[in-house]
Amino acid sequence: MRFSWWVVVVAVGCGGPVRKAGSCDGPCPASKIDHVVIVVQENHTFDSYYGRYCTAPVGSAPTCNAGPACCEAGPEHEPSGASPVALDDAANGGYDPNHNQDCELDELDGGKLDKFVTGTVCGDARNFAYATPEVVQPYWQLAAGGALADRFFQPIAGASASNDMYLARANFVFTDNDFIPDAIGKECSFIQTPMTFTDPTIGDLLVARGVSWTWYSEGYQAMVDARKLGHCPDADDACGAGLSIYPCVYDPSDVPFQYYAPFRDNPTFLRDYTAFAKDLAAGKLPQVSFVKAIGYRSEHPGLHTTISAGTAFVSSVLKLVQASDYAADTLVLLVYDEGGGFYDHVQPPADSAVDGKPYGTRVPLTAIGPFARKNFVTHVVLEHSSIVKFLEWNWLGMQTGQLATRDAVVNNLGSVLDPAATGVAVPE
Repeated sequence: MRFSWWVVVVAVGCGGPVRKAGSCDGPCPASKIDHVVIVVQENHTFDSYYGRYCTAPVGSAPTCNAGPACCEAGPEHEPSGASPVALDDAANGGYDPNHNQDCELDELDGGKLDKFVTGTVCGDARNFAYATPEVVQPYWQLAAGGALADRFFQPIAGASASNDMYLARANFVFTDNDFIPDAIGKECSFIQTPMTFTDPTIGDLLVARGVSWTWYSEGYQAMVDARKLGHCPDADDACGAGLSIYPCVYDPSDVPFQYYAPFRDNPTFLRDYTAFAKDLAAGKLPQVSFVKAIGYRSEHPGLHTTISAGTAFVSSVLKLVQASDYAADTLVLLVYDEGGGFYDHVQPPADSAVDGKPYGTRVPLTAIGPFARKNFVTHVVLEHSSIVKFLEWNWLGMQTGQLATRDAVVNNLGSVLDPAATGVAVPE
C-alpha cells in the first residue's frame, strides 16, 4: 500500500493554509503549519525497522540526505558476532525484550553496544532483529515520501512511561514504568503505584496561549464505560492476548498528561480515538493532537501483538487526515516511545546536561505531509523534547525553552521540514 498526501485547495490565512480565509484555528502559528498530529507507537529501534531500508555502509556517517543511500544500513553482525533474526509479525508477537533501564544500560555498555545478545542476563539473540521488508514496507514508503530522522533517540534509557513523559514535560519525571496516573483505568494496569505530578507541561503552555490540544486514545471510552460498572473492559476479539488488561485495553500510563490533575480524564484534553474522525469531519480538530493506539495495535512486542496491526492503525490515521479539510495545513509526526530493548548500532549521545539522565537507543521519527521534506534523511540529533520545542516555537511566539527543561537545549525539527512549504525556515 502506498501512502500519498492529498492535494487540497484552501484559502490562505494569517498562519498559512486554513479552511476560512483570514483566520486560523486558534492563535496563528509562526509557520503555515496550523495543525500537528503526533502519532505515538511503541518499542522499536531505528535499526529494527530501517536496518534493511538504509543502504550506506555501517560506520560511514553519510552527510547526504537523499533517501536510503544516505543513512547507514544495520550491521550484518552485532559485536558478539551474532546475525540478525527476522522480525515478522510472529516474531514480534512472540517475544518482548527486557527494556527496563538497568537492562538497557547493561546492553549499551557505556556506548560499546555489545551486550544485547550476550554478556548480560538481559541479552538474547532475539534482541538483534531486523523487520522483514514485507511487514514494514508501509513505513518504508512513508519515509520515501517524507522525512526520516536517523539520529532521533529515546530521551531516557528504559521503559515506555518514562519516555512518554518527555512529550509532556521535556524532562525526567520518573524511571521506567514506576508509576501510573491516579486516573480512570488504573485498576486495569500492570502498574500499581498511582502518582500525580505538578510541574508545568507543554499542555499548560498551550492552554495559556489559547492553543487547542487533545490526546486521542484508542479504547479510552470502553475503559470509562467498564469502570462505571466496576470492572475492566473485555478484551477485543482482535487482541490475541485475550486479556482485560494491556495490551487488550486502554492503559492510562500511555498518556503522559494523565499524571497532571488539570488534564486528567478531562474531556477537553483526553478523548477516545473514535472522536478523532468526528472532530476532523466536524471541523473541530485541535491545533495539536496526540494519537495513541490501543496496545495490541501499538506494535509493542510480545503478547501476540503484530507489526501489521500497527501499520494498519497508522494508515487509518493518515487516511482520515488526508481525506479531511485539514490535509493541506497539517504536519503528521510518527514517533516511537522507546526502542523496546532491541539492538541499534549507533551510540547514544552523552547523558543529558539538563537532567543528567542517560539517552537510550535510536527510535524512528518520520515527518509526513505537505510540510515534510521528501525522500529526505536528516542526521540532526533529535529526541521527544524536540517535538515540545517545535510546538513552543510554532505557537508560543517562537520562544522556546519556556519549560526550562530540555526544551531549552535540544534541536528543533527544522531539518525535517521544507521551508518552501512552511513559509519560514524552522530552526534546526
